[in-house]
Amino acid sequence: MKIVCLEPLAVEEKLVQDLMSDLKADGHDFVYYTEKKADTASIIERGKDADIIIDDNTPLPAEAINGFEKAKYIAVAFTGVDHVDLEACKAKGIKVSNAAGYSTNGVAELVFGLIISLYRNIIPCDGRVRTGGTKGGLVGPEIKGKTLGVIGTGAIGMRVIEIASAFGCDIIAYSRTEKPEAEAMGVRYMSLEEVMKNSDIITLHTPNNAETKGLISKKEIALMKKTALFINCARGPIVDNAALADALNSGAIAGAGIDVFDMEPPIPADYPLVSAKNTVLTPHVAFATDEAMIIRAEITADNVKKYIAGDQINVVL
Repeated sequence: MKIVCLEPLAVEEKLVQDLMSDLKADGHDFVYYTEKKADTASIIERGKDADIIIDDNTPLPAEAINGFEKAKYIAVAFTGVDHVDLEACKAKGIKVSNAAGYSTNGVAELVFGLIISLYRNIIPCDGRVRTGGTKGGLVGPEIKGKTLGVIGTGAIGMRVIEIASAFGCDIIAYSRTEKPEAEAMGVRYMSLEEVMKNSDIITLHTPNNAETKGLISKKEIALMKKTALFINCARGPIVDNAALADALNSGAIAGAGIDVFDMEPPIPADYPLVSAKNTVLTPHVAFATDEAMIIRAEITADNVKKYIAGDQINVVL
């Protein structure tokens, strides 16, 4: 089979080639592109004669899927697959797997990095020191004792809960599936409205799909405490980000830490959250740690090997 990795996987090429060496030894052809191309024409050209496609977060619209003339399987080197047209894959009989679990620690850790940065005014404090200033007006609260609302208690949400427990938070949650292991840790499940109303900090951990797109609308944001923080390291389209920016600018909520937007960075200067008050913004980096990138490459290579062996894992489609 011909296996094509459409873009680099943010690790040394030698690691990827080593991970695929046994497949190459078995006679499979592996092509690894070291330069990212985002335009559909280039993506089609790279993948048109591949049996197996490996994709990171480059969008694969229906046009690209239909241009993959021989493709039978797509290994998405990412947890979310909302950038892949799954309906087009289904129509062509293309199987799809993801790399679930590689970024669990990285995402959860950045959540608390954003919370601490907002609570303790780390960015403004840095500016004060560099301009001869003091801490006046920059003293903030502690995480301990705060009510943390977790929306989505999948793997990342559960890791956030573990860390929040160590900080001494009271934890409430809303999730489609309520987990006994979360309840055993003292988590109280509530409705989405109750979580929005009662949380000092809200952190979002759901996938972006037809059910969750726009889940956090102007209505839900209006339920938040004036002192509350909103953290999004999940997906941008789950939130009405214009409404979130309005709430920040009007002082209806206290702050937000945002890693994901309605599009991939670079983010245009006129995007509402870019100029919103009391925000810390990061360029979709939560998943990207040194360790996570290695784990991701390993999971993706394993996905391909298992598919070839007739045992598809991490099944999306």
